[in-house]
Amino acid sequence: MVSEGRPVRRGALVGIQGSLQVFDEDGKNVTPHPLFQSDPNTAGSRTYGSSSTWISNKSTTKSGLEGTAEPGSGQDPTLSLSAVQVGQEEMEEELTEADLDQRVDIYLSETDTLWMFDMPSVMVSVEAEDAGRVLERNKIYADICKTKAGSERFEERMVQTLAGAAKNKEVQCETIIMEDKGMMVTSWDLDNSLDASEIEPTSRAEGFGATTGGSSKSPTTKEQEQTVSVSSDREPDITSDRGDTATATEEDEEEEHDKEKKDEGKEGKGFIDPSMTINKTPEEDAAPRLEQLWSYTCDLTSGHSVSSMAWNKVNPDLLAIGYREFDSKDQKKGLACCWSLKNPMWPERIFQCDHGVTAVDFSLASPNLLAVGTSSGSVAVYDVRSRNDAAFLDSSASLNKHTGAVWQLRWVEQDRGATEGDKKERLMCISADGRVTEWLIQQRLDCIDLMKLRRTEREKKKLPGEKERKSEAPISQQAAGMCFDFHPEDTDIYLAGTDEGHIYQCSCSGKEQILGTYRGHKGPVYRVAWNPSSTDMFLSCSADWSTILWHRDSQTPLLTFSSVTAFVHDIMWSPKSAFIFAAVKESKVEIWDLSVSIFNPVISHAANPEANLTSILFAKNTNCLLLGDSLGGVGVWELFNLDAPGSNKVGTLHDIVCPVGAV
Repeated sequence: MVSEGRPVRRGALVGIQGSLQVFDEDGKNVTPHPLFQSDPNTAGSRTYGSSSTWISNKSTTKSGLEGTAEPGSGQDPTLSLSAVQVGQEEMEEELTEADLDQRVDIYLSETDTLWMFDMPSVMVSVEAEDAGRVLERNKIYADICKTKAGSERFEERMVQTLAGAAKNKEVQCETIIMEDKGMMVTSWDLDNSLDASEIEPTSRAEGFGATTGGSSKSPTTKEQEQTVSVSSDREPDITSDRGDTATATEEDEEEEHDKEKKDEGKEGKGFIDPSMTINKTPEEDAAPRLEQLWSYTCDLTSGHSVSSMAWNKVNPDLLAIGYREFDSKDQKKGLACCWSLKNPMWPERIFQCDHGVTAVDFSLASPNLLAVGTSSGSVAVYDVRSRNDAAFLDSSASLNKHTGAVWQLRWVEQDRGATEGDKKERLMCISADGRVTEWLIQQRLDCIDLMKLRRTEREKKKLPGEKERKSEAPISQQAAGMCFDFHPEDTDIYLAGTDEGHIYQCSCSGKEQILGTYRGHKGPVYRVAWNPSSTDMFLSCSADWSTILWHRDSQTPLLTFSSVTAFVHDIMWSPKSAFIFAAVKESKVEIWDLSVSIFNPVISHAANPEANLTSILFAKNTNCLLLGDSLGGVGVWELFNLDAPGSNKVGTLHDIVCPVGAV
């Protein structure tokens, strides 16, 4: 940098107040013009590359050069490049002390930076502001790398190709028509189809032989009639007539053969009454009959005897069945199974019991609770919603539990002790130890006694001169309770049947209050049942081969039904008619319609000749009957051609029974 006021070579450069001029030998001003015009307010400036330098100096140095010109003259103040360079060399050489002490102000400025390449650093200082965030991200990445090493979904590859975006392609076509078709197929249909497939090749061969052999024989009378009936314009073709006749005869024989096979299959399987003939008349078709639909059976229940059945009171498709085994000395464990109409091959729930199950019943207030009574006297409550087969409540810890078999139990709604007529559901049981109990559903099962049944002396004929004796003399020995049934309208009243053949009408209002005693059976009473429509009448069945119809206000039997000399194990009124009831006697089931006959049943059917029937139950929604047997099977049978409810033949059951009772 060159400061202003420096001396230059005489005769060549002339400087006045910082201006330089160059003259040739002739004295002409040949000072070159500058390319950059500086600001006149600035003392002097020069530009080097991309930076500029401004030099200011308040003092001026007067040079003793000759031929100098005053400022403002017409001479050019610029110098040639060579002269300037010579002047710079001389000025560098002739600096004085005053020039060195002189104050010089220098101002530097930079142009905008142009970034041609930017590569961020991979290192961050620990003192940087985002050092904590970077350390946290590094820690997360290290954890991910550790977890990937043992992960089954991680696979290390050299190249990871990004999956392309999914594309949807739409295609328009004709509407696909969907149709649902189904049919019911029974087991005999499958057998007949199998038999037909085996017989068809043989019958075809026989028919072919008959056709070829028939061509050499004389035509039958039927063939002659067909031949004569042909028009006389053309000659009758006897050969074709013979062939057509033989083919028709073959088809008729095959149809008759198939019908015979089907009828034989039905009779062999026992799905219809064997007494019914194949060629039925219209009157026989209209006669009442039973036809089996299916059966609830499986390998698990085989060998057990069906002791009791009960429908779920909310879900009519759910059936509870109790199984027991008393034939062998070593009694098998009992079963309580819940079956569904959707699967007759295997039960939905299976509850294993240590002893044979003798009674089951569903609760109405809590339809998921199933009460089970066993031959050991224990009572258990199961929750059918649970997959666990353990009992929800058990009477094993009760100090007042039964000591004999619980032959029947029932959930009963009673308003006894309730406020404002609210009914409370109670669990009632009758046992072989002679007690009728009410079980309290608490944290554990416990019971209270409603009645203790005691044996009574039999009535003896009074001899002449003999003193009168009391008809009923209670003794200490208790009578075994076999069955009971609560009145459909007044649930405080119930009937209790005993092993000595007596039926007691009792009340829950007072302890051990007997309202009446009905004597008519000579053996244990297996079942009592109130009529659901005529609520003042009830039925009872016994081991003395009889079924008796009673009136509540009369201790004398109204009607006695005994068609077969066999034990009557169970009875039940039809829920759709006050005149119809069913009874099971060993291997037969009898359907009685009192509006048709009081002497003979309308249906007497051998449901399963190989086993004895033990239990019966009517379906509530359809005309079906369930029959349980001693081999563990429960057959579902459909009733046909029974009188519809509300028939106008007889007004009420009293119109049938009362005249008979009066006689």
